[in-house]
Parts: sequence; structure tokens; C-alpha cells
Amino acid sequence: MIRGIKETCLYVKDLQRTRAFYEGILDFEVIAEVQGRHVFFRVGKDVLLCFIAESTKKEEKLPWHGAQGSMHVAFEVASEDYEALKARLKERGVKILQEVQWRKGRSFYFRDPDGHLLEIVEPQIWEK
Repeated sequence: MIRGIKETCLYVKDLQRTRAFYEGILDFEVIAEVQGRHVFFRVGKDVLLCFIAESTKKEEKLPWHGAQGSMHVAFEVASEDYEALKARLKERGVKILQEVQWRKGRSFYFRDPDGHLLEIVEPQIWEK
């Protein structure tokens, strides 16, 4: 049975800019990098893959993949760390676009340098 999402992929234009944002602003650990192709980050127990989409079209081992436009990823944070993370992002120059009080928790939205919509959510947001 499927238990969760192990990895999420975003397509980006500039790997140095992507690394500076996800490592430098969000404090994600870089776990793999190939110049001109990808940079991968550890996010808790999961992995965020950031690819230059065009580079995957040149491969023969794996099927190419890619997408265009703004994608969405939600990152979970413990409720007790929610406000501190929001404040830290603001201090680092990240514009918070919107904050929402859902039925079972809160979330806030912001964008990465490639325009992807990122969301920080509390753990209980999808509980029954």
C-alpha cells in the first residue's frame, strides 16, 4: 500500500539560485548535485528534487520528465515552530503572500525564485 510521498520534483532554471534559496533560506540539506542537471535536498524524511527540465531530455537511462509553470509544494512544520519559521523567512526577505486558518490548522504561502508556490502547513491540516 502507498504510505506517502517520498519525493517531490520541481523544475527550475538556475541551479545556483535554487540552491541559494532552498539551502540558504529554508536550511534544507543538499544531498546530491550535478552541475547543469539537478540539485537534491533532504526535507525531513523526504526529498525535494530540483531539475533543469531540458537536461533530462538528453538522458538515455531514465525517461525524460519536465513541467512548465508554477507548481505547488507544501512543507509540514510542527505547530510550535510555525510562527518562528514564518518570522525567520520574513527576516530573510521572503514575502508571505497569504496566511490561511483552515478548519484543522494554519498555513502560509510564498514563492521561490522560479515562481513555484510554496506552503508551510501544520501537521494536523489534513487530519480527519
